[in-house]
Amino acid sequence: MHDLVSLINQWGQELGFQQVGITDTNLSEAEIHLHNWLNKGYQGEMNYMAKHGLKRSRPALLQENTLSIISVRMDYLPESHSEMESTLETPEQAFISRYALGRDYHKLMRQRLQKLAYKIQQHIGDYGYRVFVDSAPVLEKAIAEKAGLGWIGKHSNLINRKAGSWFFLGEIYTDLPLASDPAATAHCGKCRACLDICPTQAIVAPYQVDARRCISYLTIELHGAIPEPFRPMLGNRIYGCDDCQLICPWNRFAKLTPEKDFSPRHNLNTAELVTLFNWTESEFLKNTEGSAIRRIGHIRWLRNIAVALGNSKNSAATVTALQNRLHHPSELVQEHVQWALQQLCLTR
Repeated sequence: MHDLVSLINQWGQELGFQQVGITDTNLSEAEIHLHNWLNKGYQGEMNYMAKHGLKRSRPALLQENTLSIISVRMDYLPESHSEMESTLETPEQAFISRYALGRDYHKLMRQRLQKLAYKIQQHIGDYGYRVFVDSAPVLEKAIAEKAGLGWIGKHSNLINRKAGSWFFLGEIYTDLPLASDPAATAHCGKCRACLDICPTQAIVAPYQVDARRCISYLTIELHGAIPEPFRPMLGNRIYGCDDCQLICPWNRFAKLTPEKDFSPRHNLNTAELVTLFNWTESEFLKNTEGSAIRRIGHIRWLRNIAVALGNSKNSAATVTALQNRLHHPSELVQEHVQWALQQLCLTR
């Protein structure tokens, strides 16, 4: 088994993972934290966070006979911090969370993890396993922390001392009795930069995020209207938010991804709001094919961009684009377009 662990690490590196770690299935501390978070209602409309009962924190209930978990991380940062900051500071441009600019990571990482699982099978014969990439009730960050890949920071993202936090996580649940790696230790210290920078103050306390206030939740998970008090705070962020990662001092060690599939598609890293707002539904579906963005659908895409246009500069192009959507079949879009036009009137 010791030799197998070394081989798993080697194979993982060859498959493009920047780090591989192994841990057991005891997630009792994370279970307490999860239940406290749910009891406060911080999950908002994300009912799936509670509906699976204990399967999320007790791996053997999700995949029978699980004894060990192989946890991996893969870098996705597609551009420099200065380039991201430039987009955020340009009101007429759209800011999309950098994990979603390229190909949907779920399929790419799942295929790589499946290859890793096959390599293990070829070496030792049949064994029990199941691959996960944000696709089931899995406490991936708690698992990765126990496997030594990094610690959960005050913003609730995983941080690695040598690589920052711009990476994806994936897991293989297995019935193999593999030796665990040492758990990561926390190194946030007294820093509270992520709490202070959050546009909506969603990090209500260190290690506690109220998703109902979070821009990622408001633009991706929320199906209805974005609460009006939060709309001005969204700025030009139309899909997710990376502010807490941009400000984190540990991300000075982050490296650009070597994965070409994570490179921006359709110039989404610098696209103008008006251009994206003018996409028809068929254009939206075509341009987001194979992208994580497609999951929100065209209606919420327009809802989000309408808010961003209301927060942008008052120009003829912006007003015209909004007016052209005033009679959109969706009442949700209509409401946010009307709000945006009212905002622009206030800035005349």
